[in-house]
Amino acid sequence: MLHEVLLSLSGQPSPLFNPSAEEGAVAEDAFPLLSPPEKALLRPLARLSRLHPRLRAHTALISSSHSSVICRAVSTAISAQHLGGFQKKILEVEKAILVDDSGYVGASLIDYLRAESQTGYVDIEEMALNLVRAAETAWMRQLSTWLLYGNLPVLGKDDFFVQEDNTSDDKHSSNMVNFVLHAGLLPKFVSPHTASSILFIGKTLNLIRAKRGASTAGSPTRLATTPVTLHGDHIEHLAALESPISTSKLSAAVDSIRLSLSQSTFSKLLPLQKILEILSVLHDFLLLRRGEFATALVSQADVRLHDRRRKPEFLGPQDRPTGVLQGLAIKEGDVMAALSQTWAELHSLQNEEDPQDDELELARDLLRLSVSNTRDNGAIGSSSGTTEPEQVTGISSISFDGLLFPVPTSLSVQVCPPLDLFLSVSDISTYSKMHSYLLGIRRAQIHLGDLWKHTFLRKNYPSPWGPPRSSTPFGQNKLKMGRERDNARIRQMRPIWATSSASLFVLSEIGSFFQGEVINGSWQHFLEWIKQGPTSPSLFLGPRPGTASSSKNADAGVPGKIAETGFEGASQPAIQRHDPETLTLAHRRYIFSLVQSLFLTDIPFTKALRLLLTGVDHFIELVVRLEGIQRNMDLETDEGVVDALVDYAREEREIWQALGTARSRVDAEIKNVVARLRDIDDSRSGEGQKMFDVAKSQNGHWPAPRQNYTGAESTVCHYVPRKAAGVDQLLMKLDFGNANGSI
Repeated sequence: MLHEVLLSLSGQPSPLFNPSAEEGAVAEDAFPLLSPPEKALLRPLARLSRLHPRLRAHTALISSSHSSVICRAVSTAISAQHLGGFQKKILEVEKAILVDDSGYVGASLIDYLRAESQTGYVDIEEMALNLVRAAETAWMRQLSTWLLYGNLPVLGKDDFFVQEDNTSDDKHSSNMVNFVLHAGLLPKFVSPHTASSILFIGKTLNLIRAKRGASTAGSPTRLATTPVTLHGDHIEHLAALESPISTSKLSAAVDSIRLSLSQSTFSKLLPLQKILEILSVLHDFLLLRRGEFATALVSQADVRLHDRRRKPEFLGPQDRPTGVLQGLAIKEGDVMAALSQTWAELHSLQNEEDPQDDELELARDLLRLSVSNTRDNGAIGSSSGTTEPEQVTGISSISFDGLLFPVPTSLSVQVCPPLDLFLSVSDISTYSKMHSYLLGIRRAQIHLGDLWKHTFLRKNYPSPWGPPRSSTPFGQNKLKMGRERDNARIRQMRPIWATSSASLFVLSEIGSFFQGEVINGSWQHFLEWIKQGPTSPSLFLGPRPGTASSSKNADAGVPGKIAETGFEGASQPAIQRHDPETLTLAHRRYIFSLVQSLFLTDIPFTKALRLLLTGVDHFIELVVRLEGIQRNMDLETDEGVVDALVDYAREEREIWQALGTARSRVDAEIKNVVARLRDIDDSRSGEGQKMFDVAKSQNGHWPAPRQNYTGAESTVCHYVPRKAAGVDQLLMKLDFGNANGSI
């Protein structure tokens, strides 16, 4: 019987434990002399005897057909090492029994089994560590292929956390491939910072290889792609990692490789001057530092809308008198033409004596204004499992892209390699959302300010009759009727102008706070951090000492000079610069701070502001329409020009009724916006929250600057965004305006 037990445990068929019998049961006809207690003792052995062949068959199937190389490695280790070791142990026990070893034969066998049952499962721990070692070895082979050569692993690339992005619509070149991170495939011992560095290194190496292949094939390239040398130090960093892999040691190894490549290759592929040029374009045009760009864009959009409004085929009967914009058919060509005319208007503002505006030319090449589609909303916070570890999340779902035109439009940047290493899709989408948000406020300011240009509504125009016509009884009667009509209109317009003034004041103060305190203050702080450079001399990424002319050329034309050149000569100190990936992470933290400081993450505020901007648009539309109706009424009364098809008196009454409703709505929305600002101020001061709290992001992908650094990571200068002034300063200005009667 003992022989049958050992035979069954080794995975061989035995009549003692019939495979067709119940799980954990002993065959009744095999050994009928067994008592019930003896059968109970054999039940665990029966389960092991059935589990062994099943496990061996399952691992054989996985090792031969599974798509994941990691799973195949683990299953092979289970079959070869653990099941093989189990069989070897069975043979040792059987041999000891056959030679009458006293350690197994006699009463000492029961003592041995009891002692082995009262353990801390050390053998299970050793088995698990062995399996972990096999899995991590296979994973490290995948990582080495990507980290050292920029290639996705050939075997098992479907279970590697870096994948090709097949959903991207960006077709820069047939040789360019976009890569993304899959959060579901990211091991837990890989931190978000390390994952971002791994993705950056591999993407850059892949880009260098692709551009070098294109240049050798004869196609032109503008990238400086010097050959990448595979340093032995990089291999040693990865080979020094032992299983189980430590998060800190892996981070230190990846940072060391990244800094080494930055010193030799990455800084040439993505120079600091190119990064600052694109940052300046983003700040000046998408964040509206250039006020003339916003004014020209709004003006050209209004021209297109006016042209469309004059065509009756684009209007429906439901669009009169208050819903005119909703009936306009805006096409992609109209939107593109508006941006094209904007560039022409900006060029016309330059004098012949002025130097050429290179930034304007660069913005003209990169910026695109297009009609948005529904997929744009998913650029931030994708649900498909692909993610970028530093992407901005938590932006309010309230959309502001339908204010410039009746259809959603977005101003975006066309990013070509190698700038796609610095700017991701989520970065561009965030900039587009901030642009629509800021442009909506600026557009309302412009339109409210233009109301005061409607002279007919503000004063008597044209001037009344003079002598001799005004001396006659008929003339005096006309003058009296005109004065009564003008006085009545002035009294009716006083609440309208009060609401216009209050709206303009509130939006101007909010826009000034966003543009001055938040955006410009954060931008200057970010530039100073770039100018300061890393504190450690090991992060020297500039030209070698003694090349003063090259450092001058590198800094020429850079907005906000990075370092003083000093005296020319061989003894000139080297310029220290941040490596490209550090700049990328710092830029994304800078974006995140802007999103929070602009209250774009506050859904109640964005909702209240969107309703205010919509109400202001409707209010302005009614005021402009009232002017046209009153002009036609005056022509009928004063000049006798009668249109029998239109009842202007009835339309004026309807407009005044609609204006009263619209004015009340705007006043209520102004109060809602100010009240929400007070709630933001109370919550942030009462709960001790900061304007920038990167550690409390929704998805945890924005790691706060760590205090304890290890390895090469201790030399990285992490960027801490500027904390903007509190909303209490804005509320003080609004309260002052309320005391003066502006609100």
